[in-house]
Amino acid sequence: MKFLTFGEIMLRLKAPGQECFFQSPMLEATFGGGEANVAVSLANYGEDAAFLTVLPDNAIADACKAELRRFNVDTKRIVTGEGRMGIYYLESGANQRPSKVVYDRAYSAIALAKPGDIDWDKAFDGVEWFHITGITPAISESAMELSVESVKEAKKRGITVSCDLNYRKNLWKYGKKASEIMREIAKYVDVAIANEEDVQKSLEITVDDVNVESGELDRAKYRALGDKVLAAYPHMKMIAITLRESHSADWNGWAACLNDGKDFYVSKKYEIRDIVDRVGGGDSFAGGLLYGLNHYEDKQSALEFAVAASCLKHSIIGDFNRVGVSDVTKLMGGDGTGRVQR
Repeated sequence: MKFLTFGEIMLRLKAPGQECFFQSPMLEATFGGGEANVAVSLANYGEDAAFLTVLPDNAIADACKAELRRFNVDTKRIVTGEGRMGIYYLESGANQRPSKVVYDRAYSAIALAKPGDIDWDKAFDGVEWFHITGITPAISESAMELSVESVKEAKKRGITVSCDLNYRKNLWKYGKKASEIMREIAKYVDVAIANEEDVQKSLEITVDDVNVESGELDRAKYRALGDKVLAAYPHMKMIAITLRESHSADWNGWAACLNDGKDFYVSKKYEIRDIVDRVGGGDSFAGGLLYGLNHYEDKQSALEFAVAASCLKHSIIGDFNRVGVSDVTKLMGGDGTGRVQR
């Protein structure tokens, strides 16, 4: 299976440890971005994964591509364009202090890219599965047009499309509501991935008594939510909804459910305490789900793989999930003790 993910990768500048911004005069520099994170996960599981974006022609972009190649992600489809590389700043929270993200991505190369800048014949050559998120169409109007074009071009070629709805309220600044665009993109999606807020804000689909601010989540409501999404988009084959119970910045309950219109699957729940870095947690779930759906005959196992993979990501600093298949299957099998493996 050849996977292609499409979106923006950024320079990630993080305050050390759990310090506040500029508590010490340092920021840790790595790279990250929703769709690139999914490509890295898939490559770590041995999959043939390519990443598509638009980057400037400079040494920072070259270093970014080199980092992706270190994880065996195919970067040959990346397009060079005018603009800059986007940046995001991260401050890791602790206990009752939440993590903070500050975006600096206006006029990035992908924000300036427009329809016609990407040769879809070249981009989709040999591709069987295409993954996008709700982040890219939020960046700019032209990036939105590219995103809509991408899913239409994928479906025209018979490629399976997955989309993580990923609602980002701080990005939708160019005059369009998220739901205006995401409801159009959803028409071309085979596999949707979301949390409850994504469904409500991106698709404007709700069920009674689902409170996105609640620490405790009632799984019984999520079958109805998935049913409503699948009824609204009859070509969609399934939707997976992640269930995060946020007790504090360090302690989350983590599970997910999957609805394919016939059956409803709920994963086991992990209590994740002493979280190291939760940024990229949803992307690691998406990467695990894409792998699971293509390697397990039953959807329950695919869902369990995705949730276990994402659980492990919470222990890893950086956007990328650096675990392999054996790490995930060990946790799926019940080995969550954290004992030293010798």
